[in-house]
Amino acid sequence: MKKIQFGTSDIQAAAVILGCMRLINAENPAKIIETAVENGINFFDHADIYGGGECETIFGQALKETGINREELFIQTKCGIRKGFFDFSKEHIVASVEGSLQRLGLDYVDALLLHRPDTLVEPEEVAAAFDQLETQGKVKYFGVSNQKPMQIELLKKTVKQPLMANQLQFGLKHTGMIDQGIHVNMTDEASAERDGSVLDYSRLNQMTIQAWSPYQYGFFEGVFIGNEKFPELNAALDKFAEKYNCTQTGLASAWILRHPANMQVIAGTMNKTRIKEIAAAADIVLSREDWYEIYRAAGNILP
Repeated sequence: MKKIQFGTSDIQAAAVILGCMRLINAENPAKIIETAVENGINFFDHADIYGGGECETIFGQALKETGINREELFIQTKCGIRKGFFDFSKEHIVASVEGSLQRLGLDYVDALLLHRPDTLVEPEEVAAAFDQLETQGKVKYFGVSNQKPMQIELLKKTVKQPLMANQLQFGLKHTGMIDQGIHVNMTDEASAERDGSVLDYSRLNQMTIQAWSPYQYGFFEGVFIGNEKFPELNAALDKFAEKYNCTQTGLASAWILRHPANMQVIAGTMNKTRIKEIAAAADIVLSREDWYEIYRAAGNILP
């Protein structure tokens, strides 16, 4: 399994993360965890809202069944989304972590991310929460999710802990953060600045981008792999999957991991075969020419 540096830490993390949002639908959660670990995926991503908290409970119970040493795993969770609003208050952040730890059956999580931007955020509240959780040994590392550079800079004004990661939707049908960099000095749709150059910012500040829903198109509209709506892209995936001796899903993952930003891919599948396919493809390095051909097949135009 390819390893990447997690933010500015000294942690060498698995390039593939198993996202646990769908764990509530898994037939045998313990086997899912075991399959992931056996294939080099020891990084697990949670959130307090997944399954209304039930996904964390299921994971905690399943982990005990596996007998896997907790210290061999990197377990991450997120907080900040509440019913009808977002909440980055100290009270909610601390309470959320306490709840996650109880459900997971753990003394600490390796990382905590703020899930979606709270426009009412008071950085001092976030800083106080992070300080308390770090001092108590309940969270080792911190980060954000779905935030752009200036929102991160606002937090950094007060938060003393390095922000290690940023979860952003990215994949062959969500290429906005790449498109705008390619279409600099253009006036077409792809040139529109929507995220504050978050890709370049992340590289400059050594923040690990964790690509969520990498196989989806639209906003959870569906999977593009094998979808008749995208014949050119799937033809390219077929072509290069054969060349690199992997599956289409594996290739779509390898396409993300080929980027020198050293991203992680969040695989949300609860299918053991697909977990193996994605894990195996993590070590594939696409050529520059092939990477761009697949990018164009996804409907992107080079200026």
